[in-house]
Amino acid sequence: MTNFHILTLFPDMVLQGLRESIIGRAEKAGFISLEALNIRDYTQDKHKKVDDYPYGGGAGMLMQAQPVYDAYLEAERRITERKMREARPDKRRNRVIYVTPQGCVFHQEMARELAEEEDLIFLCGHYEGIDERVLQTIVTDYVSIGDYVLTGGELPAMVMVDAIARMVPGVLTNQDSGETESFSDHLLEYPQYTRPEIWNGQAVPPILLSGDHAKVDAWRLEMAKERTRERRPDLYAAYEREHPVK
Repeated sequence: MTNFHILTLFPDMVLQGLRESIIGRAEKAGFISLEALNIRDYTQDKHKKVDDYPYGGGAGMLMQAQPVYDAYLEAERRITERKMREARPDKRRNRVIYVTPQGCVFHQEMARELAEEEDLIFLCGHYEGIDERVLQTIVTDYVSIGDYVLTGGELPAMVMVDAIARMVPGVLTNQDSGETESFSDHLLEYPQYTRPEIWNGQAVPPILLSGDHAKVDAWRLEMAKERTRERRPDLYAAYEREHPVK
């Protein structure tokens, strides 16, 4: 089971988006858990302010260190209390993922690796970012979903939680679907078809109707290679390096 703890200024946005479809069903079934802590609840400012002007000037506002740090401490406290209740004290440091365009780019293998963690804390920035001092204190991983800038870290965090949760055992009804889809072994997923057999004058490839599973698997591999070669030559180059022609 993987427990996701999301530090954000917009908890409803995060939870409402994640608690739908497969991820929502996985939480109800107990394969994952989701909680969002509102950073604003931990500010010491009487007006619930969590941001201020950056030292040295510049455009925009910056999230202050104190409310972010206290929200983080609360997440850690909840994790520790749960493990104590379960008689499983654990002093290992929990992974804290700061969602930022300055981080390394998220990919499928990272999702697979993070799915092995019991607890993951996601920190969502807003405005112009977060005071560097708290980042240096609590963050273990700086991760981006691409080379572009969004208004906040909530959408990237949701993307990552979705991708990671799918790799947690039990979340997908057919676990094979998590092993054979795009990016498995550096290949994009092969084309797929369902009923009717002929739609809009286009027929399903005959090999898929043959009942010969070995031939189907071989066809799917060739189609995956062809699609990857056309659409993602960078991935195909990685595939070729790991599967040299003998």
